[in-house]
Amino acid sequence: MSDYYYPTGGLPPQTHLTTERAIVTEAYTVIPKGVLTDIVTSLLPGFSKTRSWIIARPISGFATTFSQLIVEVAPGGGAPKAEFESGVEGVIFVVKGTLNLDLKGEKHIMEEGGYAYLAAGDEWGVENTSDDIATFHWIRKAYDRLEGYEAKSFVTNEKDVEATAMPDTDGVWKTQRFVPSDDLAHDMQVNIVTFQPGGVIPFPETHVMEHGLYVLEGKAMYLLNKDWVEVEAGDYMWLRAFCPQACYASGPGQFRYLLYKDQNRQIKLTGAPLPG
Repeated sequence: MSDYYYPTGGLPPQTHLTTERAIVTEAYTVIPKGVLTDIVTSLLPGFSKTRSWIIARPISGFATTFSQLIVEVAPGGGAPKAEFESGVEGVIFVVKGTLNLDLKGEKHIMEEGGYAYLAAGDEWGVENTSDDIATFHWIRKAYDRLEGYEAKSFVTNEKDVEATAMPDTDGVWKTQRFVPSDDLAHDMQVNIVTFQPGGVIPFPETHVMEHGLYVLEGKAMYLLNKDWVEVEAGDYMWLRAFCPQACYASGPGQFRYLLYKDQNRQIKLTGAPLPG
């Protein structure tokens, strides 16, 4: 099991320099781990003993298809009902501690590396019954239904999902896909991408998918539009559609990130329903 980075809050001392690596542009945004302090947390309706860092949301010049939160639940905290929008699907990924998930009345104990896809309309809640903090990522998206298909909720752990080597990479670049890429029931993927030291994305990817990337482990140089930016565990990147991107894993250990992307839907121009 990997060591996932998770924020702990607090504040830097008054002697700390205000210089940081935060970048906001029309093509991409970088939120470095150092800005995830106490004063930027938000409470969540329906949750107790819980705080969150909202690191992506639909807003002009930022994310258009999704929101992403890092949620910290203290012992005894949680929410009997977490999602209040019936048309919203979600993924949660546990990076710290143990979380109890109640999904349609069925109990699941999610440890570090635990992953759950939560289909739109399925009622679910979480509770921390342990003596330590539990932290998880929560990615939310309005589900784009396709006639004849329906995504189903499931719970797993990344240790039970085989990593697939990208073609012609000798295994230095692998992806763990929790949902097959050709499953049209799903309009998004949340994967884990791993590079060994020296591994690269060998060309500037330029594609229609919007991305959210949270660095779980390691460090790398990442090409964002036309800028090479150094990122490390705990940093978050948002990339708009068609933003060129590439990567060089600078080591010394492996470089891993949690990746969101939208996929498998035609571009809607009129709002008319798609054929089945």
